[in-house]
Amino acid sequence: MIKNPYLYSYLPLITIILFSLTFGLFSVNEAIILFRKIGVYGGMHEFLSDVQMRMLLLIVFSTLYFMVFSALKLIGETIHNVGMLFFTKDSIDSAITKVRGGSVIFFFGSLASVVGLTSVYILVAIFIASAFIYFIYVTYKMSDVISFGAVLGVMLFEIVMWAVILTLLAYAIFKLYNGIVSSLPFN
Repeated sequence: MIKNPYLYSYLPLITIILFSLTFGLFSVNEAIILFRKIGVYGGMHEFLSDVQMRMLLLIVFSTLYFMVFSALKLIGETIHNVGMLFFTKDSIDSAITKVRGGSVIFFFGSLASVVGLTSVYILVAIFIASAFIYFIYVTYKMSDVISFGAVLGVMLFEIVMWAVILTLLAYAIFKLYNGIVSSLPFN
């Protein structure tokens, strides 16, 4: 039986599109509620119908989420490949080919995210659960090909790198927030 190694190659793109659409739809609904609260909705409704406004917002939000998820995928793959470079001596790409099927996990997670359209907590929980299950799957599949020490090294490297990136991002957001709040003319 001949198995095509590119069988799952389209799934990351479809997964990113599905996650972007579900997060985008949630953001559209929240933006419309916000626009009504602050009184901007009436002015926007003079230029665009409700359907046009929702479609425009969906395109904008989905594009932004598409960029974020694409960047996360690129960063995640780069961190993983650098960890593999540092901790393995795999010269025939056996570990990489073993974990390709893991994209199905994110695909089913993106399908499940349709359930969470009403809550950002459900959407984020589904995304994080998909990432965690994928991490466990990749670790399990790598353990068949590389040594326990190499698997542990790759896992720790990935955890540390993501922790550093998220910490720096949180620090930058808090600094930006504090700068904006301190510049406001409130006492």
